[in-house]
Amino acid sequence: MALSQHDLLRLMESLRTADGIELIRVLAQKILQELIEAEATAHIGAEPGEHTETRTTMRNGHREKVLTTQAGDLDLAIPKVRTGSFFPSLLEHRRHIDQALYAVIMEAYVQGVSTRSVDDLVKALGGDTGISKSEVSRICGDLDVELSVFRTRPLDHTRFPYIYLDATYCKARVNHQIVSQAVVVATGITEDGGREVLGLMVGDSETEVFWSDFLRSLRERGLTGVRLVIADHHSGLVKAVRKVMLGAAYQRCRVHFLPNVFAVIPKDAAADFGQPNAEAVRAQLDTVADMLGRQFPKVKAMLLEAKVDLTAFADFPERHWKKIQSTNPLERVNREIKRRVDVVQIFPNPDALERLTSAVLIEMHDEWIAFPRRYLPEGSMDKIYPPEDRPDTGTPLQGA
Repeated sequence: MALSQHDLLRLMESLRTADGIELIRVLAQKILQELIEAEATAHIGAEPGEHTETRTTMRNGHREKVLTTQAGDLDLAIPKVRTGSFFPSLLEHRRHIDQALYAVIMEAYVQGVSTRSVDDLVKALGGDTGISKSEVSRICGDLDVELSVFRTRPLDHTRFPYIYLDATYCKARVNHQIVSQAVVVATGITEDGGREVLGLMVGDSETEVFWSDFLRSLRERGLTGVRLVIADHHSGLVKAVRKVMLGAAYQRCRVHFLPNVFAVIPKDAAADFGQPNAEAVRAQLDTVADMLGRQFPKVKAMLLEAKVDLTAFADFPERHWKKIQSTNPLERVNREIKRRVDVVQIFPNPDALERLTSAVLIEMHDEWIAFPRRYLPEGSMDKIYPPEDRPDTGTPLQGA
């Protein structure tokens, strides 16, 4: 689609006043918008306002869509059509969440558990409220096939020395009651320093049985090479890790542990026990425990009881310490899940909750794969697996 003189002048002015990354953002936004309009014209069979024999429908305004890229957020406008539907193929791989949210909202709508806000939500997605139960079932069915493929995909393409586990709670209807549902998520760092989403599960609670089933499902899909599991200190989780992930150490999230300490002592009384090697890290923890124990004996007991789990990271390469002491790498994942599920607030059933969280995780996983950034320094991963554990030696991997 050729740009009009007016559009060219506006683009020139934007480029004249932009610099650096903003210049890239302006160009990317303009190019994508023009490609979207061109594809819409091909889909409709006519230019805006043009009458042709090939026209199949008519434009009906636009709906806004923000596309997050490495150049920044791009404000795009997706053409709407009066009959049928249109979505640009360039953005198809980012459509998972729109589809999942649409399916969840409509499922709530037809089950009679929604509020007036459902109408606004559906309209914001470019749809309308007139839809049959069979159509909702079709949408959910088509989407569930794709999401299930992601949740059950094999994990044997590489080893994952570090995995992160965490849970967040959401509301869903079960047997006509609103209850909390645990959404547990696992992400991992690959042996070449990249990141992947490994899996998720939705359940009633975070019991040992629940976590064990989840971890076994990862193992059954081919998860191997795990050397350290980083997680918060939930008793069921810790027991499951030690029972299922044999050969892997457990690192208790230090960020989540500190509030327990600060509940007993003033924040300015705490001390850092970061040291250059494992022996020094553990010696410093003992020193800190003794120092605080004179005034806060309860804190000394807490530190010594958690010593092994708080310092597990120290047995791994020092260049990794900052990234493997806590579940902070999962915080962004959980924030994004919360941001999306807050739109719905109460899900009509656990399947709907799993549907939307799966779509969120697919988008994040695809982003990590499509725009790979080394999460851990190059060359630092070689120290994790000794020669006898490497595939080319013919010796099987030890541990998880």
